[in-house]
Amino acid sequence: MEEKEGNRMIIIKTEEQIQKMKEAGRLLAGLHKEIAKMIKPGISTMEIDRFVEEYLEERGAYPEQKGYQGYKYATCASINDEVCHGFPREEKLKDGDIVTIDMVVNLDGWLADSAWTYPVGNISDETQRLLDVTKKSLYLGIEQAKIGNRLGDIGHAIQSYVESQGFSVVRDFVGHGIGRNIHEDPQVLHFGTPGRGQRLMEGMVITIEPMVNAGAYGVKIDDNAWTARTVDGSLSAQYEHTIAITKDGPIILTDQDEID
Repeated sequence: MEEKEGNRMIIIKTEEQIQKMKEAGRLLAGLHKEIAKMIKPGISTMEIDRFVEEYLEERGAYPEQKGYQGYKYATCASINDEVCHGFPREEKLKDGDIVTIDMVVNLDGWLADSAWTYPVGNISDETQRLLDVTKKSLYLGIEQAKIGNRLGDIGHAIQSYVESQGFSVVRDFVGHGIGRNIHEDPQVLHFGTPGRGQRLMEGMVITIEPMVNAGAYGVKIDDNAWTARTVDGSLSAQYEHTIAITKDGPIILTDQDEID
């Protein structure tokens, strides 16, 4: 079913389709929990990328972003000042680094998307605060993902909290609808004005994925035309879930807490 809002076509999912996406999300959440065990000084993001591809293949799933617009890897792996779309590489992670692993899982044609920022070894108290604030902002945004609210309510909840903590929200990259395609309408901004934007409807499935910088919110793109990094070299963190809008409130389809 499709709902038209302005020039946007929102694809509404049935309960059965949301359940299929939840199965993809459960696989992705389990994968993140396995990655959490692997992250330590001396491992490379290329090793993690190879593990992800093998893990999904063994379970009849596929890393959807591999091949997307020419992207070559199963994951995006963004280290320290890299905001998003970092390429996996053989360079070893070091004590004190942070790394964001972002993945889209395709299971039986339905997708789930989740990113998580991991500390590598021992990180500073201020770096830990960046991670904590970013993660909390995600869940504050999710709380607003209710039928009848608007996208601006999500963005405002994230932005107001992040900025109150002295950090900044990236403007150049946004969340999105998701289903059989990685990027569907609507766009989900992580900043904005409450009461403005697309009204949330039952059956919408979206990603909420704030990227939070320790310094300025601006980004610049590397020569590889993919990787974004902070303009001032400050650290950046990101947490992302895939969310279904239901009559019972928002359901996190990529919830790691549901994995044993």
